[in-house]
Amino acid sequence: MVTIDDIAKIAGVSKSTVSRFLNGGSISEVTRRKIESVIADTGYSPNKFAQSLKAKKTNIIGTIVPRLDSFATSQTLIGIDDQLRDLNCQMVISNSSQDLSREIENIHNLAKQKVAGIILLAAEITADHIEAFKKVEIPVILVGQQHDQFHSVIHDDFEAAYELGGYILERGHRKIAYLGVTEKDIAVGAKRKKGFKKAVEARNDCNVHYFETSFKIDDAVKKVPGIIEECNPSIIVCATDNIALGVLKAAYSMGLRVPEDLSITGFGGYDITGITYPGITTAKFFYKEAGQLAARNIIQLVQGEELNKITLSTFKIIERESVDKKIY
Repeated sequence: MVTIDDIAKIAGVSKSTVSRFLNGGSISEVTRRKIESVIADTGYSPNKFAQSLKAKKTNIIGTIVPRLDSFATSQTLIGIDDQLRDLNCQMVISNSSQDLSREIENIHNLAKQKVAGIILLAAEITADHIEAFKKVEIPVILVGQQHDQFHSVIHDDFEAAYELGGYILERGHRKIAYLGVTEKDIAVGAKRKKGFKKAVEARNDCNVHYFETSFKIDDAVKKVPGIIEECNPSIIVCATDNIALGVLKAAYSMGLRVPEDLSITGFGGYDITGITYPGITTAKFFYKEAGQLAARNIIQLVQGEELNKITLSTFKIIERESVDKKIY
């Protein structure tokens, strides 16, 4: 691997001169051409991360994710990375493993690395988050959640849930169970539930029960027998596709036919929901595109440009085989 020392020796200049050249400093035109020639001949590529630690302004964007084993996270990161590359920027990823204290720590660590901005794939925004962002004074974009003090790229959770609720009603379902997550998660836990509630409350002949689980498939599996026993719904509406996969597994283990005995819907549009049989009807969110939006937005903030507080990502209801038509 060619180093700055190698470039300096071959060009017959000092290491500090090469460093000044790489960081856009002032050197003579003759020296500049000499160094450029050596770099072209050797194929030297500077360590942009190391350069950024010395520079006043970097081209590195820190991205904090709550978990790495998530379809939504991976697709969002692909979108962010693709767009940042097009904008001649780089991404550094910090994983919090759904630990809020670790998430706050990641904010401070990225600031020490002198990133130009931070994209946070947030599950919730706490007072500690607000305090940390105020201390580091770095441009921030939230993805998936919104807060009045920060810029956000959000999925249209409320409208997606409202539209999915209307679809379920059109299919004739009136005995409904909704399996959500904690409302501390404003987007997935609160907004999806609120949008669904608005849809079903437009009718007075629905019997709806609301339940809560975690984001884990196994926890959803354990929840289903109690739901069936308590209200025997014709459909379980799940706040995420992972929860829907858990419900599908539990239904088969209980000897229930999907969708004849139990219909199922999800949210997310994960690839796997189109592979299972039956395929799961879901509200598809475009995570990659949301990542691209977040990348473009954070660069605008870094450059001091005006930006709307909220950028809305689109959705689409994907109709598959997991929802039966009911006639009472």
